[in-house]
Amino acid sequence: MSTKYIIVDDESVAHDIIKKYCSLLPNMQLMQHCYDAIEAIEYLSHNEVDLIFLDLNMPKLKGFEFLKTLSHSPKVIVTTAYKEHALEGYELNIVDYLLKPFSFERFLKAVNKVRTDTPKVPSNTQSTVSDEKQGRLFLRSDNKYIQIVIDDILFIESSGNYIKIVLKEEIITTRGKLASMMELMPIDSFVQVHRSFMVAQKHIKRIEGNQIFLDNYTVPIGKLFKVQLERLLK
Repeated sequence: MSTKYIIVDDESVAHDIIKKYCSLLPNMQLMQHCYDAIEAIEYLSHNEVDLIFLDLNMPKLKGFEFLKTLSHSPKVIVTTAYKEHALEGYELNIVDYLLKPFSFERFLKAVNKVRTDTPKVPSNTQSTVSDEKQGRLFLRSDNKYIQIVIDDILFIESSGNYIKIVLKEEIITTRGKLASMMELMPIDSFVQVHRSFMVAQKHIKRIEGNQIFLDNYTVPIGKLFKVQLERLLK
């Protein structure tokens, strides 16, 4: 599923950088270039988007004031050259805050936060509003970026400077640490069971002794993590 986004920034260079970074990722769809908040308000009054890349210091109407005018705000990644606005940004429930100039790696981390933040469906909504908005994230593997659905992850294994993400249908290897992956995973969905393994709770078939069985895989349980797993079972 594509992430529809707009860029709201008065600097054309910023538009170029964000567009270039997004072009390196699958399923990112640019809907509109807006060079001030008034243009953005006009566009959003007739169109829906999933994400706004928003500069704060713009003519006519500042970024935060613009957000306060929206009755329904999409997810927002703030891009600015001024550190002092960060606190107010988080108070407005902004997904992430990028300080210019930002690297592609930092940009990717922000986009992944958007992808893994699965919207909560109200209890009175029919269950047919299904998995179209499942949490997703981008992973770099062999000089390409792969989009995965978090619900498809069985477990994640760490080995040196690499991590192996085992999905239902494939295995993806990427550089990184288990701790960094844990930060991206939904807190109630994954549990660390060994210093080198974290598993998806929903995919656990059974637990026998010091082993967890998931699909056709077996994952060890570390001594230090037994207490954590026992809490889960209760």
